[in-house]
Amino acid sequence: MNLRWILVLLTVGLLAPACSHPRARFGTLMGYFDDQQSDVVYDVNTQVAAIALTIDDGPDPEWTPRILDLLEEHGAHATFFLIGERVNEYEDLVTSIVERGHELGNHMTADEASVDLLPEEFERQLTEADRLLSRWSKPRWVRPGSGWYDERMLETARRHGYRVALGSVYPLDAQIAWPAFASWFVLQGVGPGSVIVLHNGGARGERTWETLQKVLPELRRRGLEVLTLSALVARAEGEGAAEAMKADGAAVPGTP
Repeated sequence: MNLRWILVLLTVGLLAPACSHPRARFGTLMGYFDDQQSDVVYDVNTQVAAIALTIDDGPDPEWTPRILDLLEEHGAHATFFLIGERVNEYEDLVTSIVERGHELGNHMTADEASVDLLPEEFERQLTEADRLLSRWSKPRWVRPGSGWYDERMLETARRHGYRVALGSVYPLDAQIAWPAFASWFVLQGVGPGSVIVLHNGGARGERTWETLQKVLPELRRRGLEVLTLSALVARAEGEGAAEAMKADGAAVPGTP
């Protein structure tokens, strides 16, 4: 067994007891441990040469600005899943995220496992974070704290106009403090339609900055555009519409 699997399995073993909910599912370890619920986005079915970058847990006063500068340097965009409690404290950073062309996602109000919350508390946190973030733009994606979810959480998210977004390439950067491993893991697993999950805040933000320094140039070399999650979904939907028009024999805009 190679190092990648040893680290993944060890971490899963450490994480598994943390969730006591009998029907919870966790779906961000490159798809290995999820059951691909149709209303949960793990990746995007597309042949477009693009991926989505998502960054959790900000904003962070030290590392969010440096990550934003790095993304701009490489012409990349990301969906920032922000924690509501941190939004009021760092409003200028949220403004900067939006003004620089990135997307806001709902990562609940507090940094805790969402699946352990009572249903009414989950809904309260979801809507409170929504209220805070909607001062800039209305989020369409929610990522439950710690990545665990169950059916009642999905139903609550739907009622409030959200889809749950997890990911397909997660290098366990919140648990493994090793940017070299995170960079290798991302570049091994990424491809058209992938959704990368990284983290912000303190040492995690520093690790993400170091990881992106290695990953972003290589993605560009491979011809993979780095987009927000909504932009990737829109690009895939446009691709699907074009294919449908071709199948019907209709002219596709922009083609002879």
